[in-house]
Amino acid sequence: MTGERFPFPGIPATGDGSAAVVWVDSHITQGACAYPITPSTNMGSGYQAEVANGTRNLWGEPLFFLEPESEHSSASSCEGFALAGGRVSNFTSGQGLVLMKEVLYTISGKRLPAVFHIGARALTSQALNVHAGHDDVMAVADVGWGILFAKNAQDVADLALIARRVAEEGETPFMTVQDGFLTTHTIENLLLPEPELMKEFIGDPSAGTRLRNLMNPSKPIMIGVVQNQDSYMKGKIAQRFFYDRLPEIVERVMEQYYSLTGRRYGLVEAYRLEDADYAIVGMGGMVETAMATVDYLRDRHAVRAGALHVTCFRPFPGPQIVEATKHLKAMAVIERMDNPAAQSNPLTAEIKAAFADALTGAPGYPAIERIPVIYSGSAGLGSRDIRPGDLVAAIENMRRDDGGSRYFVLGIKHDLALLPSEDPDVQPAGTFSMRGHSVGGFGSVTTNKVIATIVGDLFGLKVQAYPKYGSEKKGLPTSYYLTVAKERIRTHCELRQVDFVPLNDINAFNLGNPLAGLATGGMVFIQTDKTTPEEVWARIPDYAKRIIRERRIRVLALDTVKIAREVASSPDLEQRMQGIVLLGIFLRCTPFLREQRLTEEQVFSAVERSLRKYFGKRGEQVVRDNLVAVRRGYAEVFYLPMEMMAEAELIA
Repeated sequence: MTGERFPFPGIPATGDGSAAVVWVDSHITQGACAYPITPSTNMGSGYQAEVANGTRNLWGEPLFFLEPESEHSSASSCEGFALAGGRVSNFTSGQGLVLMKEVLYTISGKRLPAVFHIGARALTSQALNVHAGHDDVMAVADVGWGILFAKNAQDVADLALIARRVAEEGETPFMTVQDGFLTTHTIENLLLPEPELMKEFIGDPSAGTRLRNLMNPSKPIMIGVVQNQDSYMKGKIAQRFFYDRLPEIVERVMEQYYSLTGRRYGLVEAYRLEDADYAIVGMGGMVETAMATVDYLRDRHAVRAGALHVTCFRPFPGPQIVEATKHLKAMAVIERMDNPAAQSNPLTAEIKAAFADALTGAPGYPAIERIPVIYSGSAGLGSRDIRPGDLVAAIENMRRDDGGSRYFVLGIKHDLALLPSEDPDVQPAGTFSMRGHSVGGFGSVTTNKVIATIVGDLFGLKVQAYPKYGSEKKGLPTSYYLTVAKERIRTHCELRQVDFVPLNDINAFNLGNPLAGLATGGMVFIQTDKTTPEEVWARIPDYAKRIIRERRIRVLALDTVKIAREVASSPDLEQRMQGIVLLGIFLRCTPFLREQRLTEEQVFSAVERSLRKYFGKRGEQVVRDNLVAVRRGYAEVFYLPMEMMAEAELIA
């Protein structure tokens, strides 16, 4: 396929799912009303920053942002904005989405084409958790909104546009859903939709072609009235007109988007299903991990496996799911939630119902003579790690002679859990991986994002930077991950096999084994106040020394605290700047400069651009301080001689 065929191939960039939403909505909307909560906060704060900076949309209109006192009020504000014919957004998660539920019904009932962007988050039930879960979205799946699920940041950007166009053509509000933190905060390569594409694809909100001002006094209309026995049911059932035509509109808009961009979406996305016997079915980032695992199972074990991503949960694509999976022996529907009081978890139950309709000859469904065995699993609740090994176990469970467990859980120790027989590395060949350990954040999470941005933009490589958020601000253990590859990175899980381990605090040695999974010949960086190799070596615990010798691990060290203290122009920047020093260390010890044959000045020019992207709003001095910190990390980091470590072993 050539670039001439697709007039808008996209702008290469790096960013997370939150940035993707802000990019799209700051170009095409007129305003947003939101009370964003974790992990949707970055969407709201990003949009609000565009408003504060005086950004205008593609039609020259200044953007508007309103933050009322609650999520419920923000939804009501969006309702009023849309009633007046405005193109409006909202950003929310978890309890915030559920608090809106009353208003969500009225927005769909009035056929208002708003789009809400959801950072899907586990609901507080047995405990508070602010990480990924789909029970918040499932709690509002009955409110009459369209719902589109994204696997990664690219999906987020594209589906934000598709949802907006469908909402306005179909006179139905839509939600776009991405996994909280796992997509909202994970830096990846993506192609940003061009402003010219967005302008053509979405259209002027003031043109009067798709948006209606229901508050226009010259065209009075009665809405929101009381309807008693004679009227209410007639109006409610009449709304089926809008939903009956919605699947066709979604598919048509997706096909039009493909013709413009070359990026194809459908109600469902099938992966290697044509000849598959078994499949993983789900929604969100875990399905992309499943796709990489499918390749491994086919290549290494000759298992005919496949995967199916349900991109459009509402309207539910029953016929399309049946068509894609009717030939399977079995499928495992894995969901990021658990509702044990129901017949099955939501996606599983609806797939079972779709097959029942097909088996009984319901109109619109393909003819079938049998139903594949449908297994159900729960995984990834509260961002619990979902590993390739877990997905291998789900496939193996379906292939067991005794039929396996019809309901199972993955990733925890429990009587219902499937235990992996292996946990394969399904990353692309030649991948470089980093896993950082810190006690407290020390700016390491932001630094990880900056590193990913520079590596992606400067070296032209594929990147994925994922922070394992927790209680880093309270001084508890924090981990962060970076993957660099020449091919697209499809796994969304914590990294166990890595090439580089930075320790922002030497106490990480006492909180487990931070060298676990570090490759032979790999590297470890140690933050330390010691200034000689001998002093640094003396601080390393004996078990770690043994691992370092056996695997011939290269050890680097530097006092990043001292540099941050000397460079920071204000005390509040000192702690975060410790992490920024790591960027210089990363550039010095990793192979990318040598492989790309770039000069230091070329590299630091790119570093400065990235630092301005992240810190420019804090002023020129902050940017300069960070740049000095990076340069000093690059210049001052030192290695522990391999000979010294070997001699220390002989002496011991």
